[in-house]
Amino acid sequence: MATGDPKQSILALNAFDPARATALAPELAQLVQRRYRLFGSASVLFYERPLEFVRAQGCWLYDAGGTAYLDAYNNVPSVGHCHPRVVAAAAAQLAQINVHSRYLHAGTLDYAERLLATLPAALANITFTCTGSESNDLALRLAAGYSGATGVIVTEAAYHGNTALTTAVSPSSFLQRCASPHVRLVPAPAAPELFADHVVAAIADLERHGLHLSALLIDSIFSSDGVFADPAGFLQPAVEAVHRAGGVLIADEVQCGFARTGTALWGFERHGLQPDIVTMGKPMGNGYPIGAVVTRADILDALREREGYFNTFAGSPVAAAVGNAVLDVIEQEDLMANAMRVGNYLRQRLRDLATRHAGIGAVRGAGLFIGVDVRSPVSAASLINALRERRVLIGAAGRAGDVLKIRPPLCFSVSDADLLVAALDEALGAQA
Repeated sequence: MATGDPKQSILALNAFDPARATALAPELAQLVQRRYRLFGSASVLFYERPLEFVRAQGCWLYDAGGTAYLDAYNNVPSVGHCHPRVVAAAAAQLAQINVHSRYLHAGTLDYAERLLATLPAALANITFTCTGSESNDLALRLAAGYSGATGVIVTEAAYHGNTALTTAVSPSSFLQRCASPHVRLVPAPAAPELFADHVVAAIADLERHGLHLSALLIDSIFSSDGVFADPAGFLQPAVEAVHRAGGVLIADEVQCGFARTGTALWGFERHGLQPDIVTMGKPMGNGYPIGAVVTRADILDALREREGYFNTFAGSPVAAAVGNAVLDVIEQEDLMANAMRVGNYLRQRLRDLATRHAGIGAVRGAGLFIGVDVRSPVSAASLINALRERRVLIGAAGRAGDVLKIRPPLCFSVSDADLLVAALDEALGAQA
């Protein structure tokens, strides 16, 4: 059976070491110690010197001293931090009503119709949730109810949520652990031509152990694995194998959806796929807690024959108002085209940087979702902290934590890209 053995958990990537708290400036150390006292070992912070932010706007975060940091990491505020149109929509609806989801509200229905119209026609039913984790949890339940099976295939460093069901299919959450008995891990598509072969082998292994396939669960940008986007269309043979085996495709669009890849609203569209289930999370609300699962009626009905599903405030009037505002901003500010234009520009600038710095390797991605391989002698963690000192924020990904993950708000500009590249150039030069 395949095992998950990433060298670092997703929470360990660029994590602050609480043993270093006493080395911080007194006021910052006090905040850190207070947090650890209150939250215990579950508290996780970024950077060797954690940051305290007090306000934000667009692609910028401001610390308690008023220093501005360029945000090239946070995809949840998808259309920009504190976007005035989203803030106004939330405030206006909160001032009217925000009520239990078992009451009728036309705004929620309007938003559902608008969202469904962007997806394949067969995906005709939507169920709202509050988070991406809840969405993927429900999707796994839908897949099991429809297929009558429990086997799930995910990639080796995938992350799909933090509920019991989704943690079991999120190998990046663990330092060392065998996959759950019903889960099979396949390598990230660094060699995309082999991806379907790995999926077929995983299906066969499930069968050998008396299990059957329920679902292939992927985000089409393979974000936690290190960002693998190309060539467009390479996922099709794997999905065909899944369907032949009686399983379904769950397209996790929490990170790669809502115009981020630059060519379409949904990441799976780049590959010409027809998912059976699509999941969404907080970027659809610019950080407001809203998620969704979209599927065919026959898949939803198969679950409803065995159990119910209910979520008190999922798809509330405020959530719908915020979701509608996000779609308005994406359309009216042409953020999909911006993601393509700025993403292409940034990837080229990063590839140019790689010709001058041995510490930078391959640059991958689509739109404003980019992965950059880091080579010895530098490390991704050291570069991330060096960029933090230069007031630029990015993250890490990959099974070994050796990929820079760049996924800024969709309003990221060419000048923002230039700032990022200049800071990275300087950081690489300092570590040479």
